[in-house]
Amino acid sequence: MFSRRNRRPKTPELLQAWAALDEGDIPGALRRLRHGADDQPLGEVALVVARAAAAAGFEDLREAADALAARPEKARALYDFGYACIERGVPYLAIPALREALDQAPDSAAVLRELVSAYEREGRHREAVDVLAARQSGLADWPDRYLLVFNALMSGDLALARRQHALLSDPDDAMWQPTRARQRRMLERAASAEPASPLDLTDLRGWQYVLGGTVLGTLSPYGWNAGMAGRYAWLQDSHDQCLRGLLRLKAVLGATGVHPTSVSLLPDRSSRILGRAAAEVLELPTEPFAPDREDTVVVAYDLNEVAAADQGPDILGGLFERTSGQVLHEHASNWTDPPVVTADSVTLLHQSVTAPWEGQLRVDDEGNVERGAPDDRPEEEIAAQILAADPSPDEGDGETPADPVDKLTDFVTAVRGSWLSGDRAGLTSSGPVAGSRFL
Repeated sequence: MFSRRNRRPKTPELLQAWAALDEGDIPGALRRLRHGADDQPLGEVALVVARAAAAAGFEDLREAADALAARPEKARALYDFGYACIERGVPYLAIPALREALDQAPDSAAVLRELVSAYEREGRHREAVDVLAARQSGLADWPDRYLLVFNALMSGDLALARRQHALLSDPDDAMWQPTRARQRRMLERAASAEPASPLDLTDLRGWQYVLGGTVLGTLSPYGWNAGMAGRYAWLQDSHDQCLRGLLRLKAVLGATGVHPTSVSLLPDRSSRILGRAAAEVLELPTEPFAPDREDTVVVAYDLNEVAAADQGPDILGGLFERTSGQVLHEHASNWTDPPVVTADSVTLLHQSVTAPWEGQLRVDDEGNVERGAPDDRPEEEIAAQILAADPSPDEGDGETPADPVDKLTDFVTAVRGSWLSGDRAGLTSSGPVAGSRFL
């Protein structure tokens, strides 16, 4: 067996990761590798990964890393290391090894697919497109040409996606049929959105709709030119924002001609509060959520919060398949950790959110930051406070493009024929519009 005894990396970047492991800081070492390992000697990267994997108890990854450190030129060792990295949730470490393995075995479908998988998990869809397009004459339709179409969509290249989609044969294996249907719906949504939205690399609302069928109600007025492109990073939500989102939902329903007859209340506290306010805004009665109820608006504050509740997994399972006339509205949707079902309507996209009735951060009289107490008043009282709030848009930093309600309704009027169709499969990528992520 290969021994790492007395071996350590030589490059400064990898030595910093090694030093983090000396201190028992595995996450710190992995952060160093994320930002400094892409162009480092693979044998030395493997030394660091093997040590980190051993400390974490990941025996499969340790063995694969040891094998690569011993034979960094061997295609099989490169592939096994890349595969283990993907399985253990560090696909960025897989990419350099799998690229090298593909250079050595350019006709290997297995290596190609693992490299594409690593690129996808890292949101590096353009690179996935490039490696697939370079081999398009020899691609199998399923999954390779499908993956080319998917990654072309995720990178914003509609022309390429349409050309390659037209070449796809119907899959022989039934397991691909739902995937094929979802891809068709993406392209149909793109066709309906194009007359009303630019679908360029800054069009967050347009691409949210194309990829998931979600109508995005508002854009963050902060950090547009600092990499946020309409998304929030950390947000302390407000009653004002909640009311603004509900009024935008009402405008969307009106513009699309959807006429629900009730608001369905989910069991978690935040969703019940917002749902009660929604019922007043929409002038509808409330009912407990039932997955087969038709012609209703299901209101969630944050679907990840719903998922964490006692009944959450069953509820989200019931929302995956669409019920006739049912609209799923989510107020605050996490774009870096997307929920397992995708809402039809979303007020805002965030990375981290604190609801107005949760303990929010505040500055005391002495300038210290502290977390306030949660609002434990009855749900009806908090809902009433939402209804009494000011829905005027936040002026923000003045750099975000104007987003009046008629711009939203013009968009949904254009796409209403393709809205509310198909299942609500969760998103696996944030798509073509890049966004700054904060660790």
